Amino acid sequence: MSRPGIDTSELSDRTFGVYYQACDKIVGSFGRNRLVDDLASDDFDRLRAGLVKGRGPVSLRNDVRHVRMVFKFAYDAHLIERPVRFEPHFKIPTKAVLRRERQKNGKRMFEAAEIRTILDAATQPLRAMVLLAANGGLGNTDVSSLPISAIDFDTGWLDYPRPKTAVERRIPLWTETLDAVKEAIDKRPKAKDASDDGLVFLTIFGQRFVRTGKNRNPIDQVANQFAKLLKRLDLKRPGINFYALRHGFETVAGESRDQISVNMIMGHADQTMADNYREGVSDERLQAVVETVRQWLWPDDGPVEA
Repeated sequence: MSRPGIDTSELSDRTFGVYYQACDKIVGSFGRNRLVDDLASDDFDRLRAGLVKGRGPVSLRNDVRHVRMVFKFAYDAHLIERPVRFEPHFKIPTKAVLRRERQKNGKRMFEAAEIRTILDAATQPLRAMVLLAANGGLGNTDVSSLPISAIDFDTGWLDYPRPKTAVERRIPLWTETLDAVKEAIDKRPKAKDASDDGLVFLTIFGQRFVRTGKNRNPIDQVANQFAKLLKRLDLKRPGINFYALRHGFETVAGESRDQISVNMIMGHADQTMADNYREGVSDERLQAVVETVRQWLWPDDGPVEA
C-alpha cells in the first residue's frame, strides 16, 4: 500500500506514527462507522475530555493539534466535502495555562552537577548519548539516527543535518564525547536490519532506539532508559527527561553571546533574510560555543572518567 509522504521520504516514519495514533484516538471516541458530517461540537468536547485525562497541558496541546491536522488533511485531500467545525471548546490550552505549567515544573534543564552525576552512573551506549546531548544539543531522534559517517574522528567534528528538519548542523566534539562514542561503537551489537548497520547506536537487540512498533506505536528507548537512570539517581521530576539536555545546551550556550553559532550547532533555522544569505559560520566561533558549555559542565576542567 502506498503511503504518501513516507514512501517519498517527506514524512518520517515516527511522524506518520504520531498521526496514526491520532486517528486511533478519533476512532476510539467517535466509532469507526460514525459519519464525519454528523460530528458536532459536543462530540469534540467529549473527545477533548478524554484526551485530557492523566495528561498535562503540553500533551493535550499536541493531541488537539494532531486531531485537527487529521481532519484538515481529509478536507485538503477531498476525502470529506467540507471543513470540520471544532468550536467552541476543542482548542489547545492557552499560553497562560502553558506558562503556569512551566512555572510549576521549574526549569526544564539539569544543573551541571546533575549531569556529572548522570555521566558517572550511565553505562554505554547511554553515556555517549548524554555527552552528545550535553556537547551539542542532540535530541532523542538525533542520537538514534546518527550515522557513523557523520563523525570525523580525526578532526573531532560532527556534520549532521537534523533528521526532523534537515537543517545543517556542525558541532565540534569534546574529547570525552569522541572517546565515549568510539567505545559505544566498539560495543555495538549487530544490526537486525541491514539498513541500520551504519548507525552509531543500536539496542541490545540490534534495533534503532527510536522507532515505531506494532500498530504504529512510537518506541523511544532513549527516553525509557534515561528515565530509569533518573529514577535510580533520584533526579526524576516533572518536565525533566533526555530532551532537557537539549534545553540546557541552548540555555548555557547562549552565554557565549553568539546566537548565530548556537543556532548552527542546535540545527535551528531562524527564517530571517540574513539566514538565507549566510553561507556558514567559522569553526572558531562554533568551538567557542561548545567550550562555554564545557567550562560550565566541568568548571575545574576535570574530565569525567569513563
